[in-house]
Amino acid sequence: MIKKLNKILKSKIFIFILGGMLCSTITAYAVTYFPSNQVTYDNSTSELNSTDVQGAIDELYNVCINSSMTGVGDYILENTNIVTSGDGLYKDEYEEGRYIYKGANPNNYITYNGEKGVWRIIAIEKNGTIKLKRKKSIGRQIWNSTNNDWKAPASLNTYLNETYLKTLNSTAQAKILNSYFSIGSVIVDNDNMQTQITDEQNNKWYGGIGLVTASEYIRANSNKNQCGTISLLNDNYLTCQKTNWMYNDIVKNDDNSYDDDNEFWTITPVKGETTQVYQIEPLSGIIYETYAQNANSVDGRSNVYPVVYLTSEIEISGGNGSESSPYQIK
Repeated sequence: MIKKLNKILKSKIFIFILGGMLCSTITAYAVTYFPSNQVTYDNSTSELNSTDVQGAIDELYNVCINSSMTGVGDYILENTNIVTSGDGLYKDEYEEGRYIYKGANPNNYITYNGEKGVWRIIAIEKNGTIKLKRKKSIGRQIWNSTNNDWKAPASLNTYLNETYLKTLNSTAQAKILNSYFSIGSVIVDNDNMQTQITDEQNNKWYGGIGLVTASEYIRANSNKNQCGTISLLNDNYLTCQKTNWMYNDIVKNDDNSYDDDNEFWTITPVKGETTQVYQIEPLSGIIYETYAQNANSVDGRSNVYPVVYLTSEIEISGGNGSESSPYQIK
């Protein structure tokens, strides 16, 4: 019987099949017949933290209850049409179970930190979390003064996760889910997106606030045929400007022209280099390599657009994702 219970507890299917009432029944039954002080629970394959039966049951019970809630990712997927062209939410063809926003101006706005029209959703991850990018720059910073190692930590990493983090309200801070950011290096003029993503994912950093990867900037473009890799995008930049919301979010001057100082950092280093990273050039939208202390800027600084993951447990109370009616966090 104990082996059977262990097998049930290890099964991920257990979480999804059982509803709240069944979870309660099992909890009561297991507590009665399998006291935690008499049985040790093997958690080596269940991905649970507990090593005793009672603790494992408590964890699974909480998962059962929480799984009945409609989280932010589920809400958006249930209320959004998945598209294959134009502006909108797409299946990510490179990462299974992931959905990404593409196009000139998709409905991917969400009110976060009390800021309306400021944050946009990059992706709905396969675990239900959502990845956000701030539309407006928080100012100009150097990436790092010595090298292109984000984990070192780079000075921009420290600034975002200490100084900037403290400027968010307490509710917004609580919704950030520490996650793995891809920080692997990429070759110059890469012409294979799958290879680029693999290279980016070969190195990870675990933390709260980061930046977009070079591939995320490219994948925000709905014109894959002409803009689907670094080399394609840079060759066809006049066309690619029109179908990428991340590019269109670059702050413009009053006369609708772009400012030379509106370039912004990615989190992606240049492969084979120890001091260079990729950034986005404002006039063209191309991805180019520069020193972590920007050699093309008088003060070595570039614009910073923070990126965060929000926990899947938050709920949406309304909105359709447009700039005028962004998703509202309940």
